Amino acid sequence: MRPNSFLYSQPRDWGMLALRIARSWWYMIYLGAIAIVMALSVKTYSRTNRIVASRFIYASTWEVLPWFTVLAALVSLVIIRIVVVTALSYGLSAYALEMVVRVLVLELIPLTAAMFVALRASMAFNAGDALAVAAAASPDTSQRAQARLRQELVPQVIANAFAVLSLALVSSVIVLVLAYANVYGLSPWGVQDYTRTVGRIFDPAVTIGFMAKTVAFGLAVAVIPTAAILEMHRYGLRSSSTVQPGAVRLLFVLLLIEAASLAMKYI
Repeated sequence: MRPNSFLYSQPRDWGMLALRIARSWWYMIYLGAIAIVMALSVKTYSRTNRIVASRFIYASTWEVLPWFTVLAALVSLVIIRIVVVTALSYGLSAYALEMVVRVLVLELIPLTAAMFVALRASMAFNAGDALAVAAAASPDTSQRAQARLRQELVPQVIANAFAVLSLALVSSVIVLVLAYANVYGLSPWGVQDYTRTVGRIFDPAVTIGFMAKTVAFGLAVAVIPTAAILEMHRYGLRSSSTVQPGAVRLLFVLLLIEAASLAMKYI
């Protein structure tokens, strides 16, 4: 079956396409709910599952954390320098630090980490593993199906969500250090003013929103691509597109989460 679109279909088929799209989104939500519930279940963390999850976490986080952090630090350093120099030229140096923190730490770093993990997970996805868990990702509630989900799907979800959180938090801390060095230099006399500014930005509401957005990014990256591939195997769908299944939907969800976060903070 070729992917359907409202743009290339007859009006008489729009009802069927709407149902297929609704079914696809419902399956994604259903699979994500199952994965989250199982990830919070004590039964999931048996010795075997812990070993599998630790291997996924090592591959998705620790192997890429050093060079991703270095790359994020270099790009952030360039952006910080541009912002600081521009603010000085306009006599707005007092707002340079706040702008850097709000733009880089609160917005760009979490979104970049989510998109990086999504890209890497899509390239490393094993279609054989998807076939192995496709039967388990059905309404079947047998012990065998639940065990397969816990052993093969949940560890990947945990690892991808953990990767987004780790990359975003570590990069954010490094960017905060670089921001201090660019604004105040190596002098310790700017610590009081720096902590006051950063503390004013990270009030309880913003901090909770930042953590919630990062967690939402991690869950979206962990669930949506896997759900799209499993859905294709479950319903026997075929796509003539070379785009990774679920990539467009994932991008849409990430942008939706980011837009919702901006709306809640600034509107």
